[in-house]
Amino acid sequence: MLAVALARPSNLMVLDEPTNDLDLETLDLLQEMLGEYQGTVLLVSHDRDFLDRVVTSTIAFEGDGRWVEYAGGYSDMLAQRGVPEAPRAEGRRSGAPVNKVAASPTKTAVRKMSFKDRHALETLPGEMEALQKEMARHQAVLDDPAVFTRDPKRFDQALAGLAKAQSALQSAEQRWLELEMMREALGA
Repeated sequence: MLAVALARPSNLMVLDEPTNDLDLETLDLLQEMLGEYQGTVLLVSHDRDFLDRVVTSTIAFEGDGRWVEYAGGYSDMLAQRGVPEAPRAEGRRSGAPVNKVAASPTKTAVRKMSFKDRHALETLPGEMEALQKEMARHQAVLDDPAVFTRDPKRFDQALAGLAKAQSALQSAEQRWLELEMMREALGA
């Protein structure tokens, strides 16, 4: 659907978490296509690196119903905002999202990467590749139109396995991204 939307002529595109379930090559292609897009893109994403690479303006929730526009991507917003205020507890509904920028790993003062972090940075790409293969294996089972009627237990196992692998892949990708940003920040 995203490819079709990018192929059609338009001057406005609204994207909600477009990086979910994309592999690294497709993510790079999406970044290139959005960079060349001639219209306006309204984008919501948790992927901070993607935001830094693609957006020219960031609108952030500041609490108490205030939204503020910052020039540049996520990192630029953090730099312009400085140390964020802690959100006020009064008047907040239970379960309402809390601004978690203060806990961001990009703001943590780190002198060097630990051995564990360096090891994870080296091994995570292999783990992500293995998870993608596992997802493909489960998807192949689910692609059989008769598997549900023929073997419902196998269908349920493949569905659960696919969901577990997708979750693990998303966590691994997020961890790899955090470590890579830490490595770049340290110039290692």
